[in-house]
Amino acid sequence: MWQSITRLFTIKTKFEAFLVIYGLGVGAVERGMRYLDTYPGVGGWLLFALCPIAVFMAGGRLIDSVSRD
Repeated sequence: MWQSITRLFTIKTKFEAFLVIYGLGVGAVERGMRYLDTYPGVGGWLLFALCPIAVFMAGGRLIDSVSRD
C-alpha cells in the first residue's frame, strides 16, 4: 500500500520535473514580491534575487535526477 502512495509523489519524467520547477518558480517570485513589500530598497531586491536562484539550483538537480533514469 505504501508503494502505491509513494509512486504518486515520484517524479518520473522531465515533463513532471518541469511542472514542479514551474510551481517552485511561481512561489519564488511571489515570495520575492513579499520581500520587496516588507524590505524596500536594496535589501528587498537582494532577497528577491536570491529566491529564483534557489529555484535554478533545485531545478537543475531535478532535471539531472530524472535524466539519469
